[in-house]
Amino acid sequence: MQSSLIGKIEKARRYAQERDRVRIRELTLDFRGDHSNYTLSYSSGSWRCQCSFFLSHGTCSHTMALERVLGDLLTHAVATPA
Repeated sequence: MQSSLIGKIEKARRYAQERDRVRIRELTLDFRGDHSNYTLSYSSGSWRCQCSFFLSHGTCSHTMALERVLGDLLTHAVATPA
């Protein structure tokens, strides 16, 4: 393996451990729920989900799960529902 590639791998490993280097500003993803699949998006500190519970309550199990998974990577420490 090339020494320059080894250096990049080592740097990537260090970056992955230094989570304060990363903040997610926008994100779109597919979430496989128990009953259906949903498209979720995160932008400007707010979540959007296609599920009916989110549409009526502004939050849902899908967005709450992602807040737990992504934690401090989101631009706001606590993401507020739209």
